[in-house]
Amino acid sequence: MSFDEVFNVIVIGAGHAGCEAASAAARLGAETGLITLNLDLVGQMSCNPAIGGIAKGHLVREIDALGGVMGRVIDRTGIQFRLLNRSRGPAVQSPRAQADRMRYRSEMRRTLEATSNLHLRQGKVVDFVIDHGRLAGVVLEDGRRFGAQAVVVATGTFLNGLIHTGRRTYSGGRAGEPAAIELSEALKRLGFPVGRLKTGTPPRLDGRTIDWSAFEPQPGDKIPVPFSFSTDAVEQKQINCYIGYTTTQVHDAIRQNIAESPLYSGKIKGVGPRYCPSIEDKVVKFSDKSRHQLFLEPEGHDTNEVYLNGFSTSLPAEMQQDLVRMIPGLEEARIIRPGYAIEYDFVDPRELGPDLQTSRMPGLFHAGQINGTTGYEEAACQGLLAGINAALYTQKRDSLRLRREESYIGVLVEDLIKQGVDEPYRIFTSRAEYRLALRYDNADERLQRFGRELGLVGDSDWERFNSRQARLAKLRTALETIRLRRSDAQHAAVSALIGADLGDSLSLSQLAKRPKVTADLIMSLLPAELKPVTEADLNSVLADSLYAGYLESHKATVTRLYQHDALKIPRQTAFRAISGLSNEVIERLDRAQPQTFGEARRLPGLTPGALSTLLVYLSAQQKSA
Repeated sequence: MSFDEVFNVIVIGAGHAGCEAASAAARLGAETGLITLNLDLVGQMSCNPAIGGIAKGHLVREIDALGGVMGRVIDRTGIQFRLLNRSRGPAVQSPRAQADRMRYRSEMRRTLEATSNLHLRQGKVVDFVIDHGRLAGVVLEDGRRFGAQAVVVATGTFLNGLIHTGRRTYSGGRAGEPAAIELSEALKRLGFPVGRLKTGTPPRLDGRTIDWSAFEPQPGDKIPVPFSFSTDAVEQKQINCYIGYTTTQVHDAIRQNIAESPLYSGKIKGVGPRYCPSIEDKVVKFSDKSRHQLFLEPEGHDTNEVYLNGFSTSLPAEMQQDLVRMIPGLEEARIIRPGYAIEYDFVDPRELGPDLQTSRMPGLFHAGQINGTTGYEEAACQGLLAGINAALYTQKRDSLRLRREESYIGVLVEDLIKQGVDEPYRIFTSRAEYRLALRYDNADERLQRFGRELGLVGDSDWERFNSRQARLAKLRTALETIRLRRSDAQHAAVSALIGADLGDSLSLSQLAKRPKVTADLIMSLLPAELKPVTEADLNSVLADSLYAGYLESHKATVTRLYQHDALKIPRQTAFRAISGLSNEVIERLDRAQPQTFGEARRLPGLTPGALSTLLVYLSAQQKSA
């Protein structure tokens, strides 16, 4: 069988999943071909120009700990960094960064082009080469044939993509680019079960036509928290984002024209992301709200383009212009790119093993939106895992599998391959039973050894990791052994500061758990020989101490859940009457009507907290029967 080129691994698509997959496979020594429709759009941010967010920031930290590239690229190209949930517990705090879209794209391409064994090729893959029942390569639209032992499909929204703007519908992978129709048909011919999902994007505005004084500035953090453990400091200039709101006038206009939305006219068949609803959905489903929050997010230093976050829509383009101008501050605003909805094919992720290899076709791996997920970060972590395992497959080495108790990546993969999806899957901290242990700051401690063993973490990064672990160990010992005694002057001063008696003696670790005690106060009590201590190191050690007691009970709760799978759920149980269940959980239970607790536990989207609430209710019902 003749080929124009032969690689060990081929990656189809150079979005966030494809970039991580290709980078990882190549750095593991596999000759890797990365094939994409347009090499000028490698690492393109098709929707929101941002990386991270709640739980998503955890994923990026885990990608970095394993040796991936997303964290490094955003650290070099981010234009606003914020640590979210600062006022809440350390486990749910998460970094987020607004990106310079064009610089992110160019930096990602530069990173890939500098990678040994990685070969970028422009073209459209239309079919697979199957030789005696085994995967042997791919066929391109222009007739080229590339051979490979393993293929990673990371096609994003391009599989049979259909774009909707009002009553206009046309084929496309995203605005201005063709859909991958033939490849979707090739997957169907191989027997893969294919479904439809949808997502959407808001209009982009010309920043020169916005009255910025009408909006509330949202600055970034004074000291940015980077994503990569290798980044010492973010040096580039930061910018403001801005907060605005819709009005009742906007809502009324949408209601009057709701038939123009393909979401409500019946033209769109795919299920959209629950957690990123369109403005039409918000107006219809939250009719009691008089306004919805919007974020105006500049797309870079060298462009006037502004992303109108919170206004995703598929209404007609001319109507979008009218609606935008009803928003205070946008009376003169002009749309550069209208918003749109896109439907696309996905393959049931229950076809996959924990290494993201398909069971139907050995050597074929799926990563990203083809598996039913939504979000750059969800795609990137799958791409990294698929790329690693594709390379290991060609080298006849054992695959990398991550467990849910050690990583958010493990949570995401297990949810996908065991539960499948009935809507685009997004990661949340609530999906992780062990979230108190899966913090963004300890991703290196949890996962960097895997990256090192594989060969993705170099000597300098490994040295940096070991140095940090040594510092943390020294700091933990200090917090446990240094004590405030009643005879100390500091004892009285701290007692007065927090308005509480400290007793005769207590360690700094015990003190840190008291109300009103801040990390700054603990820092001030450390002896000179331990300084300088970074805020990040101290916060990490304090979080370990804070959650130590909870983790054991958390594990016991999870074990308890698994022991009650046979518990019957009476027919016609009124789930809405169970106090403590969210509307989303109630909706899922009503739709599925599980007959046992085990069936309920396996439903997608049921959090450990919801399951615990359900278990308490069922146990009480059983006792009273």
